[in-house]
Amino acid sequence: MDTLWAPWRMKYILELDRGDGCIFCDKVKDDKDRENLILCRGQYCYVMLNLFPYNNGHLMVIPYKHTDTLTDLSEPERLEFLGLTDQSLKVLQKVLEPDGFNLGINLGRSAGAGIEDHIHLHIVPRWAGDTNFMPVLGDTKVLSESLEETYRKLEAEFINGCSKDAGPKIHKG
Repeated sequence: MDTLWAPWRMKYILELDRGDGCIFCDKVKDDKDRENLILCRGQYCYVMLNLFPYNNGHLMVIPYKHTDTLTDLSEPERLEFLGLTDQSLKVLQKVLEPDGFNLGINLGRSAGAGIEDHIHLHIVPRWAGDTNFMPVLGDTKVLSESLEETYRKLEAEFINGCSKDAGPKIHKG
């Protein structure tokens, strides 16, 4: 049997037992946007990098309202949710130049929701040829850039574009 050491995954495993709190509600209450990977704060929603990304630039759009369904969001909340999704796509296209995107909302554990009590939309940039032998044969994804470096690249574009396109409170880093 081959062994692949990935000690950074232990943090994810340990966080799976989240207790009574909600990671999305808790992170946004902190005044540590850079540490919490929050790139943009809107009036009703925010954008953050996924701490355990499927690919470089994997973002999530998250409403402040703690709900597990889109139908609980008001019209202004839904509009900003989609507006920040659109803005995120524009920023990722400009900065990382992917060939495409996967967007997804997993509603419920059986649909793949890792955090099923707080709805969030995943935006995963994709590049032609980004699937190689590692994920196919080794069931392992190789990320070519640190979260800190990706955050740094995306941060300026969100600060410059977030407020005019989605009406948010601008991230202050």
